Amino acid sequence: MDTNILLESGTNELEVLEFTLGDSHYGINVAKILEILTYQPVTPVPNSHPSVEGIFMPRDTMMTVLNLRRCLGMEDEQKEGGLFIITNFNKLNIAFHVDTVIGIHRVSWESIIKPDSTINTEENSASTGVIKMEDKLVIILDFEKIVTDISPETGLKVSDIEDMDRDRSDAPILIAEDSPLLSKLITDCLKKAGYTNLIITMNGQEAWDKLQEFKKAGEVREKVHCIITDIEMPLMDGHRLTKLVKTDDVMKKIPLIIFSSLVNDEMKRKGERLGADAQLTKPEIGSLVQAIDNLIDESKN
Repeated sequence: MDTNILLESGTNELEVLEFTLGDSHYGINVAKILEILTYQPVTPVPNSHPSVEGIFMPRDTMMTVLNLRRCLGMEDEQKEGGLFIITNFNKLNIAFHVDTVIGIHRVSWESIIKPDSTINTEENSASTGVIKMEDKLVIILDFEKIVTDISPETGLKVSDIEDMDRDRSDAPILIAEDSPLLSKLITDCLKKAGYTNLIITMNGQEAWDKLQEFKKAGEVREKVHCIITDIEMPLMDGHRLTKLVKTDDVMKKIPLIIFSSLVNDEMKRKGERLGADAQLTKPEIGSLVQAIDNLIDESKN
């Protein structure tokens, strides 16, 4: 499957694979997809999570299959058939069992509607966005949360910073993260690591507006010593934010870290071209703290 992962740098666009479960339409960022396979019989795993359908070995690589209907609390009508969407994020390869695949759409992050708090809370963020396509709504699912709910150790490794004995730092850090759960976890972890002056925004557009506000007041370099951004966000993604910051004569020296589940080799090359100072995958919260330490120290010299 040609996923065309490396879109033009910083265009604020993504490719979404539309698929179905019953009569409902859902989406996944193509950048997470390795390939799509027709259904194959799987081997059940005793005492596994109810959403784990089993394991199989495409090309000699063992992989867990998650029944996406069960993950979403839907009635499980799947027996055999359907398709496996093979994904890679947070350094994991996981197959999601779906009914059908409709196709790929190239869309702008500006056209993705952010779900409101009635369906997108810290505890129950089933969706990261909604796309209106003609007469239907396509819900982009939060696949990271789906996997973390099943296997918490795949989420942020909070234990990496629990033993850190550090002094308080007033260095202001701007965070762009659309997931309420991850935003809270990152904030809590950074506070434990001594960084208490945090500016929280929900997407790249909010972060850019805040930077522009500080720049207009002539104090952006004083108000922001480091930027941490996710990649996948409504309105403006992290790559577009990175491009805007690193092509601005005033802001380009502010250290910027991409902290995302999508940091694989191909996406890392894209981030490098855009000027990101560091790129880390989301489980590595300890490495994030170390990168912040190093980049803030370097920027003082």
